[in-house]
Amino acid sequence: MVDLLQKPIDYLKGVGPNRAQLLRKELGIHIFQDLLYFFPHRYIDRSQHFTPSNLPNTTAEVQVIGSIIHLETIKQKKGSRLVASFSDGENTMELVWFRGQQWIQKSLHLNKPYVAFGRLNWFGKKCSIAHPELEFIEDHEQRKGNFQPVYPSTESLVKSGISQRVVRQIMVHLFDELTGGVHEVLSPDIISQYKLISKHEALRQIHFPDNQELLGQAQYRMKFEELFFMQLQLALKKRNRKIQIKGISFPTLGIFFNDFYKNHLPFPLTEAQKRVLREIRVDLKSEAQMNRLLQGDVGSGKTIVAVLCMLMACDNRMQATLVAPTEILAQQHYSTIKKLLEPLNISVGLLTGSVTKATREPLLQALADGRLHILIGTHAVLEQPVHFHQLGLAIIDEQHRFGVAQRAKLWRKNKRLQIFW
Repeated sequence: MVDLLQKPIDYLKGVGPNRAQLLRKELGIHIFQDLLYFFPHRYIDRSQHFTPSNLPNTTAEVQVIGSIIHLETIKQKKGSRLVASFSDGENTMELVWFRGQQWIQKSLHLNKPYVAFGRLNWFGKKCSIAHPELEFIEDHEQRKGNFQPVYPSTESLVKSGISQRVVRQIMVHLFDELTGGVHEVLSPDIISQYKLISKHEALRQIHFPDNQELLGQAQYRMKFEELFFMQLQLALKKRNRKIQIKGISFPTLGIFFNDFYKNHLPFPLTEAQKRVLREIRVDLKSEAQMNRLLQGDVGSGKTIVAVLCMLMACDNRMQATLVAPTEILAQQHYSTIKKLLEPLNISVGLLTGSVTKATREPLLQALADGRLHILIGTHAVLEQPVHFHQLGLAIIDEQHRFGVAQRAKLWRKNKRLQIFW
């Protein structure tokens, strides 16, 4: 089955070299597998039928039952058009072709019942359908399913005769080739637990839906599969990251944390804050690298949690940094945290783009030799001249305002860094 899906589409019945070249160029379809996963972008409900006597006064796509009672080629300023009078015995409408007239005229049969499908065009009280899809009524009645797929297309494909009908017929030939079915990728337990239909049936229903309910089940199955493998990929990346990248273990809760928690907290912590601190503490004690998102409303106490986490780093002879998106926010954090930690004799510094050279140089020196314990700043913290003695914890405030490349610069300061956003 895998070998079959890798076959070039040139070898599929109804395609051939010329059509294959167009499908490759226009739609990027090279092999059977590309065609199998070339899904319709919408469906047309073909359960309703009209006659020329009861046409709706709209420009919608409709199915009309009738017979061709007359054919005529009419000359125009440029070329000609083929016009068929399509009647139900009482009223008549026109079917019109501007291209391929000679071949189309040979294929049409007078006074034989057809189902014509296409978009209505009204000119006063007269109605026509240009380039309709025609099907003998007996063939139409034998065809299963009322939901007809509509595939993405291009002007070049239509001009070359690869219509929606041709694409649907190619899909029929493709499924005729898949006699052994499509390989199942989910386990029987998962299929049973989530009540999923098989992959082969899902793909068949997407291309040839029997009804709306089965189409919905097929779409659900394919969406489930896509999200399942996305989640699996993320889980594998997370597992590999934990194996390959070790974090810095903070085994000690020392004098800084305990003194501040017992004697200098500005307010009692809520149960939610205590729970989050316990979870972060478990992360920081392990050797796995922490990469955590901390969410909370404005005023919910995220800053005090950040301060306590930075004290865990200081207790383990590590430095910490808090990066904010704006100078105003960085200055606010600096004022708040410096005031909170004054009783502990912890050195806190501020680095922003507006810090003068005279202030910046001694600050960077203190940071590099370890005399500065906590650095608060803006994007300036991420730049190359900023070197930490031993950076152990980074906290990003409003992480959505930082680009991926900017945040990646933090890991270059210390690839075993513990981070929360």
